[in-house]
Amino acid sequence: MRELVVVESVSLDGVLQSPASPTEDPSRSFPYGGWLAPFSDEEVGAFLAGFMSKPFDLLLGRGTYDILAAYWPTAPEEAGSKPLNEATKYVASRGTPDLPWQRSVLLDGDVPAQVAALKQTDGPELQVHGSPDLVGTLWQAGLIDRLHLVITPVVLGTGKRLFREPGTLRLVSSGTTSKGVTLATYEPAGPVVTGSML
Repeated sequence: MRELVVVESVSLDGVLQSPASPTEDPSRSFPYGGWLAPFSDEEVGAFLAGFMSKPFDLLLGRGTYDILAAYWPTAPEEAGSKPLNEATKYVASRGTPDLPWQRSVLLDGDVPAQVAALKQTDGPELQVHGSPDLVGTLWQAGLIDRLHLVITPVVLGTGKRLFREPGTLRLVSSGTTSKGVTLATYEPAGPVVTGSML
């Protein structure tokens, strides 16, 4: 069985859109592309690089696939392209797009059912990066095993968000960088439970 993990950089208010560059995902006139850059350092880099240091395959939404496929196939190996190019890329899409990046496989139709079946196969860890619509679908279907989050001390107020459905998380591990970024690992912990403190 394969674990499905989500690796995301998010603002304090849960925005994951375009953390690395203004040109990464400017859709919906998002004005804050590159918001992670001022907080990125060796600790953040090492946290994110750690997920690329072991075998993995990618599970991506179409938008994130297009962003990554525009850069990584021709990026130099010293930039970290080799593990990304060697990974199988499973792409969730409502259409039938061309998938030019090597080792790309289209998931269409009932994506949760296909992902659930994929998790039952032998193979490396399945990683989701970016892909906010896909993450929402997987979260709602209960298919996420773990979330690795780079939580950045910035509030954006607009943009694509990590969560759109309720639920709870259990903290597995955490640390804080010198720039105030929280590097946290969570596991889903079931539905929201309410009570009274009065």
